[in-house]
Amino acid sequence: MSAQRGKDILLKARDEKGAFVTCAGLRSNRIAFNTETVDVTDADAAGRWRELLGACGMQRASISGSGLFKDAQSDALIRRAFFACNILTWQIILPDFGTLQGPFQITALEYGGKHDAEVTFDVALESAGFISFEEAG
Repeated sequence: MSAQRGKDILLKARDEKGAFVTCAGLRSNRIAFNTETVDVTDADAAGRWRELLGACGMQRASISGSGLFKDAQSDALIRRAFFACNILTWQIILPDFGTLQGPFQITALEYGGKHDAEVTFDVALESAGFISFEEAG
């Protein structure tokens, strides 16, 4: 896979009508996947090395980004979801990699800007259920 442009990552949320709305032009972003481990080590562990139980740890995805809202509609969708503590269905499109889709809760929403520049935002999302992944291609 060749290098990809970070600006091509899209963040979309499902609106009240069921359509996915592109919410942001992200200038920087980060996606992290984590799985908690289940330690099953006992006194008989070979060489006293830790042993983990496979396929049973809790998985989660975290997404954070900063940039510009695409339009007033997408700004309002995210703002309403944050203040209502709603969990929305999101799509995160990673070019030439695939699409993540599932429920996420907005855990942080920040606005900022300089006196001579545009308003920017920072957003953080945490997975709130099963996240599907469809490979590009």
